[in-house]
Amino acid sequence: MDTIASFFSFITTPVSWVIVQFHTVYGAIFGDNTGWAWGLSIVSLVILIRICLIPLFVKQIKATRAMQTLQPEMKKIQERYKNDKQRQSEEMMKLYKETGTNPLSSCLPILAQSPFFFALYHVLNSIANNDTVGVINESLLESAQKAHIFGAPLAAKFTDSSSDVAALDATLTTVRIVTAVMIVLMSASQFYTQRQLMTKNVDTTVKTPFMQQQKMLMYIFPVMFAVFGINFPVGVLVYWLTTNVWTMGQQMYVIRNNPTPGSKAQAAYLERLTKHVTHHGKTRGRGERAIVKAIVAKGRDRNEYERKFINGLSKAGLAAQADGTVLKGESAVATGAEDGTPTTGAAPKRQQPKRQSKSQRQTGAAKQAGEPSSLEKSDEPEDDKPAVAKKTAQKSGSGGGRSKAQSGQRKGGPQRPKSPTKK
Repeated sequence: MDTIASFFSFITTPVSWVIVQFHTVYGAIFGDNTGWAWGLSIVSLVILIRICLIPLFVKQIKATRAMQTLQPEMKKIQERYKNDKQRQSEEMMKLYKETGTNPLSSCLPILAQSPFFFALYHVLNSIANNDTVGVINESLLESAQKAHIFGAPLAAKFTDSSSDVAALDATLTTVRIVTAVMIVLMSASQFYTQRQLMTKNVDTTVKTPFMQQQKMLMYIFPVMFAVFGINFPVGVLVYWLTTNVWTMGQQMYVIRNNPTPGSKAQAAYLERLTKHVTHHGKTRGRGERAIVKAIVAKGRDRNEYERKFINGLSKAGLAAQADGTVLKGESAVATGAEDGTPTTGAAPKRQQPKRQSKSQRQTGAAKQAGEPSSLEKSDEPEDDKPAVAKKTAQKSGSGGGRSKAQSGQRKGGPQRPKSPTKK
């Protein structure tokens, strides 16, 4: 570990300078030689580093989600070229290039803060060995050695001997209790962070090898922290515990406000968003508008929770728009019916035609044929009735006769002569 820490010695001076600046501020409040002054200096160093790494954290989230989206395609490639590893790797690289994803992007925050971690380890190790490092001179070195966090020296380790601990003005039992508690807290925070990522922020509709890998890491990382933690000085344990707590809080915020599509966290978020939008009639902030805009743009590709969200807005007389806003009333144009077809938010229902009686249907048919109806016939004068009767008789003789002739029955007319039978 010393060799690795020495490799990152180029950043030792900046790290030691930042710690000294924070120590100057906290020393004026709590005292120069107190554990609060040095411990809070390390915590402040972590917060400063993590704030600078927020852009990389956002990139990590996007890369992780992109990898989750590509898992079905990657699985197909693995099955298709399972006997040709070289072709499999080529197709994987081609897929990454076409989609613009990078598997290493999810490791960027860890890789970026590694130099700071090893530089801090090198600084604290030098303090334990009574060596000046960076901008920490002899007076600051003496002050850091006197600093105790809950009775454990800043540079003490779980594996130190009783003589080493006594030289730092502490007892071995106190050091081991404090370091053991911090190692347990460090491992537990790492486990909880990974667990909430797996249980709440993973698309449960897709079962891929990536999920199995993440599940394995959920158990492997805490064990690794516990094994390596016994060799970390108390100051490094403070650094790493603060980092884990920051990561846990940061991830909880992202899961609550920008969850992965198809995850349980998205179902809970859209349920809260539906209640808010239906109550206020609008979306608030760019974050909500961006999520609504993405849901509208998916169309038929929406998942179960997104369709439920759109249908909930429709039932409330609201409609999500393509720009992420929500409108209500007759002007609302819903782009999110369950089948993906646009509908009007307050469109009237189509009325079914009323059912007509038999006499109404006969009257309508007679009007279309140009014939007077039975009511019209009764209103005609008596002089006109014979003429009308003639016309109807002619019609019945022409059209009606043919129909009766087909049945072989004729009434009131000349009968067809019988054909002579051959005797």
